[in-house]
Amino acid sequence: MFDVNDIQPVTRIETCSVSVVRRIAAMLDLSPDDFREGEALPNGWHFSLLSAQTRRSELRADGFPGLGIPMPDLGLSRVMLGGRTVEFRGTIPIGSEIRRSSAITSLTRKNTALGPMALITLSHELLVEHEATPAVVETQTYVLFDGQGRSGGSAITSPSATALRTKTIVPDQTLLFQYSALGFNSHKIHLDRRFAREVEGFADLVVNGGLTTLLLTEFARLELGLTLAGLRMKNTAPLFCDRPMTLAADREHDPWRLMALNDAGIPAAQMEVSVR
Repeated sequence: MFDVNDIQPVTRIETCSVSVVRRIAAMLDLSPDDFREGEALPNGWHFSLLSAQTRRSELRADGFPGLGIPMPDLGLSRVMLGGRTVEFRGTIPIGSEIRRSSAITSLTRKNTALGPMALITLSHELLVEHEATPAVVETQTYVLFDGQGRSGGSAITSPSATALRTKTIVPDQTLLFQYSALGFNSHKIHLDRRFAREVEGFADLVVNGGLTTLLLTEFARLELGLTLAGLRMKNTAPLFCDRPMTLAADREHDPWRLMALNDAGIPAAQMEVSVR
């Protein structure tokens, strides 16, 4: 047993590099030259500032580079992102230096009908140089467990009848690779089809939970014209490479609700957003 308070937070300096921002734009099929030093980083594009820097010899067997800070081995072979909350409190200028602080805020171990499981919550703060308060505060929840993943369906059905706007995309292997590279995420379920199928038991390569979040925030920014103040994301089912993903938005309730539906029309991720 160990105490979360014994795990020291990690603070390091990152740079919101214009070259990285332009690569994110290229990945999203936007013009890289539209993004210049000194301009505000689009909300949701800060994911590259939260990447790990784990040495290759210290990676987990599944290639996952860790949660951004050192932690003991819990003896659980699978790890998935369960959800995140993000507060956009200020802007991050492209080209600026960022002080990133990351810490494990809670760790809960439990026994379930499916076996042992652990929930780990991490907090991240991104503080622009010379600023007094963080521009972005993000909390992530990871689920660690043993056993294999579950496959999704294949028949396409219509999304929620209340959706005001929808957009269908097909995340391919190139998109998964580029997102993983920009976030320095070498988890094999996103990159190694044999590993994803034969070891983890998924139907195919799994779309990164962070990539789904980014696609939804871009949907909100470009298709809905929203300026996000915050979001709450919950991942409930895997999304797979080369299968249609439908992004949907409705405002039946306040705040806005966005969803990513799999190719069976089942919500695989749900996001509530607050806007400015």
